[in-house]
Amino acid sequence: MAFDLKSPDFWNREALDRELRRVFDICHGCRRCFHLCPSFDVLFELIDAKGEDVENLTRADVTRIVDLCYQCKLCFNHCPYTPPHRWDIDFPRLMLRAKAVQARERGIPRQDRILGRTETLGRWGSRWAPVVNLANRLRPIRVLMEKAIGIHRDRRLPIYHRETFLDWFRAYCRGRTHGPSGNGKVALFYTCYVNHHDPAVGRAAVRVLEHNEVEVVVPPQRCCGMPFLDGGDLESALVNARENVRVLTELVEKGYDVVIPGPTCSYMLKHEYPVLLDDEAARRLAQRSFDLCEYLMKLHGEGRLKTDFKPIAQRIAYQLPCHLRAQNIGYKSRDLMQLIPGTTVHMMERCAGVDGTWGLKREYHALSLKVAEKLFREIEREQPDLVVSDCPLAGLQILQGTEKRPVHPIQVLARAYGLEEGGRP
Repeated sequence: MAFDLKSPDFWNREALDRELRRVFDICHGCRRCFHLCPSFDVLFELIDAKGEDVENLTRADVTRIVDLCYQCKLCFNHCPYTPPHRWDIDFPRLMLRAKAVQARERGIPRQDRILGRTETLGRWGSRWAPVVNLANRLRPIRVLMEKAIGIHRDRRLPIYHRETFLDWFRAYCRGRTHGPSGNGKVALFYTCYVNHHDPAVGRAAVRVLEHNEVEVVVPPQRCCGMPFLDGGDLESALVNARENVRVLTELVEKGYDVVIPGPTCSYMLKHEYPVLLDDEAARRLAQRSFDLCEYLMKLHGEGRLKTDFKPIAQRIAYQLPCHLRAQNIGYKSRDLMQLIPGTTVHMMERCAGVDGTWGLKREYHALSLKVAEKLFREIEREQPDLVVSDCPLAGLQILQGTEKRPVHPIQVLARAYGLEEGGRP
């Protein structure tokens, strides 16, 4: 297996190198993922330049290929040789393993140590939100930030909110004995980004769910762990995964489903936790975890979703995030928005190229924007009334490339219900 923590060979450099070259050789012969991402482009270019033999790749070549993988997961869906095929190819998890081994050998770079700690950054950023937001707009500060931690000086950064989503939810629940519960009950895994950078998404989620008579609780939770994996910090990712599984599984056993508004976080709970932890609790949690719009469409399929929408004449350009495509759940957000009378939805299956911490880094900023060029052009061609994406970092990339500020599908739905105006505060 590409990612088997129980294997004695997992941390062995020679075993890893053999597996990397085995997989690279199969990918070289297939090339179905040509132009899918920069990692494959460089892989094929290097092999072609070195006698079409993977054994001629140097350690530096391999590191370059690994570092260009930003975990969009799309190659796993494209690949005809994934498990249970005998060739057992899982390219993205093999790249995660390579980053983890590299981090153990060389240490985790300061840049990745800082960017991986989203909860700490969020707490301090929200506490000092006006100062931090101002500093992030000042050119001299951004130049210093680029030199100190490698975030490109031109990269748009998310704003911090002094009132986090969790602050709002606690105040919202104060004095209430309980919320509605006649149509199901969910634990909201609200995500670090929603908590500190986009609490309007969390507010809309609560209001839409409660409008549909679904009880909402917000349990203690930690970052899903993907930012740690991006930097090879496997141990920290495992700590967070174990704690989230412990807390959320207790609620699952009480009949709660888990809903997540962020595609990367829902992917982690549904697909990575069972692999990382390889235990029954993680598998049970995965079975009861849903992307937010997936959960609402589940209600619709069961005849339990209210459709008392106000007609809204709007043309929406909807960017389908990579980590929703990788979940193979269909087009739930698009289908949900199409229930709104007067709304037309143009779906764009284009990668935004920012993917977690990767696109923030100085060395990948230009390449990140290049990956997103087709998405930018499609948005400009469509000239929509509204741009929508479930992924907040894709939203930042779209804002950077088009000056159009996307909203989350749940905000579109809240507006159609008459619960909350669309758009981000």
